[in-house]
Amino acid sequence: MPEEIQVVTRTVTLNNGVEMPIVGHGAYAEPDPETQAKVKGWIASAIKNGYRHIDTAWIYRTEKAVGEAIRESGIPREEFFVTTKLPWNRHDAVRECFEESLANLGLGYIDLYLVHWPQAIEYRPKNPLPRHPDGSLVMNEKVTFNDSWAEVEKLLQTGKVRAIGVSNFSVKNLEKLAKTAKITPAVNQVEMHPYLAQNGLRDYCMRKGIVLTAYAPSGYNNVREDPLIVSLAEKYNVTPTQIVFSWHLKRNTVIVPKSENSDRQKENITIPDISEEDIDKIWTLDRGQRLCNKPNPKTGLVVGWTVEQLGWEDYHLKP
Repeated sequence: MPEEIQVVTRTVTLNNGVEMPIVGHGAYAEPDPETQAKVKGWIASAIKNGYRHIDTAWIYRTEKAVGEAIRESGIPREEFFVTTKLPWNRHDAVRECFEESLANLGLGYIDLYLVHWPQAIEYRPKNPLPRHPDGSLVMNEKVTFNDSWAEVEKLLQTGKVRAIGVSNFSVKNLEKLAKTAKITPAVNQVEMHPYLAQNGLRDYCMRKGIVLTAYAPSGYNNVREDPLIVSLAEKYNVTPTQIVFSWHLKRNTVIVPKSENSDRQKENITIPDISEEDIDKIWTLDRGQRLCNKPNPKTGLVVGWTVEQLGWEDYHLKP
């Protein structure tokens, strides 16, 4: 790795003035006990490697481990930016779920609280994805994201959260939300990478003052092994992942990659500056291809909603 590449400490300013580190570290983990037991260790490693923005969620079950790693780091709480999320099955219990997350983290306050998905699923304590006999998810039709957002807005009055936002919202659903929202979301976290550039959504969010955060930002091996990305990595003597992340940062997009490997963590937060000419080449890879949350091939649904309900049926290439 070239010595001149430094740890990225840049921030973006949210629409309420709060500063958010542009590179964060994801805290997703599979729910099995063995995997969960390792979380605190690799979060502590991420902190040691320079990360001060940690992205978790109630549904990940990693909030306690994140809080412990931060508290045990010896670094002042105010140097961290912690994001967590209201899951699909707690839309009708916003305050209760927020308080659970706050207690799990044990950090005194939450920097950013997101509505994880626009759709609501029925809450069953031991089953986050309850299904009917035919396999379809049991949806909660009694609450809309407009209702849950109104409750999320009230959280700001508690002084226990610094900013609020959404995740997996399209232009279509942001427009629906805007009809009743008193507060514009500060952030929208969505799948985004060179194969899914989300240019229409990006343009809309820029106009509305909503910062975009990319999950699955590397595009996995699908994007990392793309011939163009590989050739640029060779040109700049960096990894394909670093090329992709440079593209994100040029777009002023926040990224929250996740790795349990210390070397990969260092790679993900040391990002080269590549030329505008080469950035323009990466733009051409956009094909509207979802790699993380793809519709079920049999039902066409994503967590119980159709692509049309999610507003995912369209995307716009850069002109």
